[in-house]
Amino acid sequence: MTTAVQQGSSADPAQALYASLNAAREKAAPKETGQQDRFLKLLVTQLRNQDPLNPMDNAQMTSQMAQISTVEGIDKLNATLKMILEGSSQNQAMQAAALVGHGVLVPGSGLALADGLALGGFELDEPADRVSVVIRDANGIAVKTQQLEGQAAGSHVLTWDGRSDAGAQAADGGYTLSVSAWRGEDAVAARSLEAGAVTSVARNGNDVSLNVGLLGSFRMSDVRQIL
Repeated sequence: MTTAVQQGSSADPAQALYASLNAAREKAAPKETGQQDRFLKLLVTQLRNQDPLNPMDNAQMTSQMAQISTVEGIDKLNATLKMILEGSSQNQAMQAAALVGHGVLVPGSGLALADGLALGGFELDEPADRVSVVIRDANGIAVKTQQLEGQAAGSHVLTWDGRSDAGAQAADGGYTLSVSAWRGEDAVAARSLEAGAVTSVARNGNDVSLNVGLLGSFRMSDVRQIL
């Protein structure tokens, strides 16, 4: 009986260390596996095969244990980031769904004239003293030129009543617009915007896109203004 007790007390110290660490890990997070397990097994293997005359010092062991904690922390951080991304994607999907049926301004140069009214827009990277908007027909011929002054940076809605520079009523149909802007003598970056109605929302993984009728599919970040 005494012999059995002595044999039990002389069990492999490395194995006992591994068992203790493993028990603590399972108690704190019973479902955590993978890299942390591999680190612990590697540590035990090193302890078993170390040179008895030159054993691993406390600094080495502390360093290896710190690596285990680092890996565990990274795993938890990754899990947290994944939850944040999933939550952000769900929130974006709900915001996109709320846009169905609403008009939006998105990058594009098209301008549809119907019943004597066309709606489009433009975007400026910086404030501009002068903005020139040219509307052209399907043949590329300039039909209407609008000169605007004192425009702030950002997106702007543009309306056209279908009247040409000569005062005639243009026919309904598809037109294009181009924008140029200046501040003093310096050109300002400007882009035309196209108006359309959001018809549906598509979700592919964490990406959410808006279907804007015949204009095609756009990301939420493409929406410059909600009409």
